[in-house]
Amino acid sequence: MIKDGKIWVGTTEDGRQISMLPRMANRHGLVAGATGTGKTVTLKVLAESFSEMGVPVFMADVKGDIASIMAAGTDSEDMQARIARFGLAEEGFSYQGYPVTLWDIYGEKGIQLRTTISEMGPLLLARILGLNELQSDVLAIVFKIADDNGLFLYDTKDLKSMLNYVNTESKTFEAEYGRMSSATIGAITRAVVALEVAGGDRFFGEPGLNILDWLAIGEGGKGMINILDSSSLINSGILYSTFLLWFLSELFETLPEVGDLAKPKMVFFFDEAHLLFKDTSKTLLDKIEQVVKLVRSKGVGIYFCTQNPKDIPDGVLSQLGNKVEHGLHAYSPADQRAVKAAADAFRANPAFNTYETILSLGTGEAVVSFLGEDGIPGICEKVSILPPKSSFGSITDDEREQAVKGSLLYSKYANAVDPDSAYEMLARLDEQKAAALQQEQQAREEAKAQELADKQAAREQAAAEREEARRKEQEEKDKKRVVKSVASTVIGSIGREAGKAVGKTFGTTGKTVGGNVGASLGRGLLNTLFKI
Repeated sequence: MIKDGKIWVGTTEDGRQISMLPRMANRHGLVAGATGTGKTVTLKVLAESFSEMGVPVFMADVKGDIASIMAAGTDSEDMQARIARFGLAEEGFSYQGYPVTLWDIYGEKGIQLRTTISEMGPLLLARILGLNELQSDVLAIVFKIADDNGLFLYDTKDLKSMLNYVNTESKTFEAEYGRMSSATIGAITRAVVALEVAGGDRFFGEPGLNILDWLAIGEGGKGMINILDSSSLINSGILYSTFLLWFLSELFETLPEVGDLAKPKMVFFFDEAHLLFKDTSKTLLDKIEQVVKLVRSKGVGIYFCTQNPKDIPDGVLSQLGNKVEHGLHAYSPADQRAVKAAADAFRANPAFNTYETILSLGTGEAVVSFLGEDGIPGICEKVSILPPKSSFGSITDDEREQAVKGSLLYSKYANAVDPDSAYEMLARLDEQKAAALQQEQQAREEAKAQELADKQAAREQAAAEREEARRKEQEEKDKKRVVKSVASTVIGSIGREAGKAVGKTFGTTGKTVGGNVGASLGRGLLNTLFKI
């Protein structure tokens, strides 16, 4: 609740009002306490106050009871008792709802919320995928290859196509980017498929969230309260925490430096904050600490909500200047040490023992300490937290649907689009390669067919030449045979005639000798004439 330009959070037992200074709200804060001690009410009271100041708010709705901040609270005996206790009637307290935009990574209980693979980046994506150091390095190289080749990574199918491309062309990339084994790329691909099964195929894509859309102002100049339904998302703690870390990083990279403002540009409430730091590598933890330290210069306040302050690493915890500690339990020595550490984080108040007070706090009570004008944490105070002006509990499905579809951003993000990216580009490249291979294969087949045709033509030509040679040879033989036949006939005639002539003169003996001499003369004459 806003009073005198300050965020009135609670009241001490002696009636003093304890408030947070808006100009110190971007120094971050912590809301801690065991289950059922009133953390959700504190978050609502803070969120309502920031909205009333015109500051946009982001909240993660893990249990489904934050979205009811959109509806006005209802009167009851309990609320009347609280109003009387805090003297709220004199302060102008009234039940009211606040402007809300509901979001959901799965697109079921809010406007579909997406980002792209490229915007998430290899470091955060490796955490979602649960990759080891070697696999994370290879994933970073795959991103580098995609950037160098103008291949856009929007969704998971783009990333899978890119991994397959790098694996197929590994020899090509090895000289410039180093060796990447098929086993490593296969492990990354399997992790991507598992992410798709967990809903990553809906989370990654276009249109991706424009962070500036979350800096909107609602009706009456109130800051818009953007609520991410996390009731299902919380089952995938890695995806939940990595998304929120990505969101912080986007805020840091998008918003300009503004220094300390009279009030924050935006306030970020991170429920179940222990998930952000669970199983976190040192590299990522360093990044978280860096973002937390530097994002306040962009006018953004971060408030971690968790059961125990020990869930927050010391490097981050030291940056949280505004603290609200609800009751903690100490059932073991380890619990006692945790409560002692939580108590020691406050500036001691001589009026009470901080350790004992934290252990004895009732529901709706807290030990608080806010930064003063000089930026120094104030002495801790035991307070009772104010009641929210909005409704307790949950909203109905009809109320949720009406709020989702009534948002001005619904039409912008409701329908997914699939722009030309790595998947399509590599598919075309595969088609071009296939076409080139087909042309090459066709050219080889045509060359082979031509070679076979040439060989067949050569064989036919050789056969024709052999046939011609045989024909000529046969003609020559036939010619010689005819000549020989004629010669034999002529020789025989000459011999007979010569024999007759000689026989008339010399008798029978002369006839024989004459025939032989005639035949020889005939053969000699034919040999001379026909060269046979």
